[in-house]
Amino acid sequence: MLGLPLMVAVIGGETERFRPLVDLYRKSGAEAGFSPEQLRVGLHSPGYVGVDDQTAIDDYYPGYKESWTKIGFERGWPPVTRSQFDDLISEKGVLVVGGPETVAAKLLHHSEALGGVDRFMFQMDIAGLTHQQSMQAIELIGSKVIPFVRHNAKSRPPFN
Repeated sequence: MLGLPLMVAVIGGETERFRPLVDLYRKSGAEAGFSPEQLRVGLHSPGYVGVDDQTAIDDYYPGYKESWTKIGFERGWPPVTRSQFDDLISEKGVLVVGGPETVAAKLLHHSEALGGVDRFMFQMDIAGLTHQQSMQAIELIGSKVIPFVRHNAKSRPPFN
């Protein structure tokens, strides 16, 4: 009713499951008199950009497994398996892990699945990455991922 932005935090499963929430936000905002451009949607998910897909996976998986297995133990979930991780890094999975083009394509997919996303926030710190790895990922996001996403967006470019 206030036209505030919506940030959807997805930590597991498939991002498209959250489309009804985004649609309700947009419907409610429109009923309150806000234009589609005023109703901003963001997505927050775990992720990491490496120089290529395999490097990103090799860098990210060990720390991800350790962190989420610990969190799972505290919450009654089973330990993380490599098969689960592979599902989560697949095209529809929530984890945004890979080289710059893979990550950019996944961001475009997530944006389309939610009806358009204006902002994406990576949660990289849960995987035990080094400072150097995090800094390299940030550089790749700015120099490769964002330009790719903006160039290949089908409608209003996300992440403005």
